[in-house]
Amino acid sequence: MKTKQLWIAMAFMGLLFLESGSDATAQENGINWISIEEAETLSRQQPKKIFVDVYTDWCGWCRRMSSETFTHPVIIEYINEHFYAVKLNAEQGDPITFRGTEYNNQNPGQRRSAHDFAIALLQGRMSYPSVAFFDEDLNLITALPGFRPPKTMEPILVFFSEDVFKETSDLDAFMSSFEGKVR
Repeated sequence: MKTKQLWIAMAFMGLLFLESGSDATAQENGINWISIEEAETLSRQQPKKIFVDVYTDWCGWCRRMSSETFTHPVIIEYINEHFYAVKLNAEQGDPITFRGTEYNNQNPGQRRSAHDFAIALLQGRMSYPSVAFFDEDLNLITALPGFRPPKTMEPILVFFSEDVFKETSDLDAFMSSFEGKVR
């Protein structure tokens, strides 16, 4: 009798594991993440702003933003519709070529060694997570440090995708009056 109960419990746990794994995969695949090189190529063919999530493997707030913000259906839909989305590991070892310049990690494999592209993107203010925005001509608009939950991320995305930043530089005022889809 105990063997039968054990098998039933194991089968149930297996189903839970499979289901949670498939949910995680679906969530990770929600945003169409590409490399910065791919975003540059696509933007030259069909101009669109670029959104960059700058993270590190050791950053807990980065993992939280990936699991909470970038899995929210409103955020996924908005980013996929309005941006080329890039996930950039700020400590990666691989070289990056952007706008004809090659960027490298000067100390690949060393603990907390920032990549030159991440340094340029964040203008030396190394804070993780950060998000950065490029215009359709591949010019950096800005980089914003810090964790952003979905309700805070939505107005930021709209502020840059809809060129509100060209009319006003007051992101905080825009966010305080913004009524979006995230509840």
